[in-house]
Amino acid sequence: MEKINVVGLLPGDLVPFVDTWGEPVYRAKQITGWVYQHKISDWSQMKNLPQFLQQELSRQFDLGQGTITGKRVSRDGTTKYLFQLADGKEVEIVMIPHRKRVTLCLSTQVGCPVACAFCATGQAEFIRNLTYQEIVESAWAAEKESGLEINNIVFMGMGEPLLNYDHLVKAIGVLNAEDGFRIGSRHITVSTVGIPDKIVRLAEDWPQITLAVSLHAPKNELRKQLVPINDVYPISLVMKAVEQYITITNRRVTIEYSLWTDVNDQREYAYQLAALLRGILVHVNLIPGNPVGQAGFIPSSPARAMTFARILEDQRIHVTIRESHGQDIEAACGELYGLHRKRGGIG
Repeated sequence: MEKINVVGLLPGDLVPFVDTWGEPVYRAKQITGWVYQHKISDWSQMKNLPQFLQQELSRQFDLGQGTITGKRVSRDGTTKYLFQLADGKEVEIVMIPHRKRVTLCLSTQVGCPVACAFCATGQAEFIRNLTYQEIVESAWAAEKESGLEINNIVFMGMGEPLLNYDHLVKAIGVLNAEDGFRIGSRHITVSTVGIPDKIVRLAEDWPQITLAVSLHAPKNELRKQLVPINDVYPISLVMKAVEQYITITNRRVTIEYSLWTDVNDQREYAYQLAALLRGILVHVNLIPGNPVGQAGFIPSSPARAMTFARILEDQRIHVTIRESHGQDIEAACGELYGLHRKRGGIG
């Protein structure tokens, strides 16, 4: 009999099994409590469950089906994990402890179909979507491995989250649930290159989470060189969806803009970006790029990033320059790439 993965399930999913075993409904909450709050490694650790119930759980369920097969730790404390799924495919996840916050950057796909020109994941082959249980289990495994309690989630890892929408929102449900990870919805961020219909749907389904849109250019001609999916979803459609999102949620949207020398960091682009965003409830997050393989992009210098930021500020656009974490272990923005064993880069 093929076992069911218990990680990712909530009490409501377990009630039919508990009922079949002739046990009271509250047992389902006890089980998920042991899974998510205690992160047990063996069913026998569920001390308040009768032995026969532990045995039934062991017979029908797995306590996770994936494995952390490697990790790299940065000088700044950032840790990148390689998480192997049950079918042998791998994704990366990144844990960033910073002051009182422990942020986990999660992946939603093996590879990425969007193929942004400056992104290592985009240069990898797209293989498949993750299931919601695989997404949840990657977070569970990282917490268990690190011994840290995650209080902030960003979907900024491998893949385009909104192209795996149904499993994304189911994973968010478990991460947010009182009987799950108990992470407040305002501490969950979804980053997207901009899939308009899904942006609007996300506003309706999860109005309290944070939306981040990776724009990277203020004009279509430039953006489609950096983000090829712009041919399908041009800036006008993306920004229309952003405005709809703001109308529905009344929440500020983060605009992410990676900076590359003499590609998109010139003064003219700063003024064009300001004109595009003026009057919209957004905050610009400038991200000095991270060099990736043979892509040939040169990250903008701190001085050029500061000039770009000051132009936006002078145009009354809220802006920050993001502090990069984990560059020395290829864990920063755009660097996640699952083929580490071929490069000998993880272990």
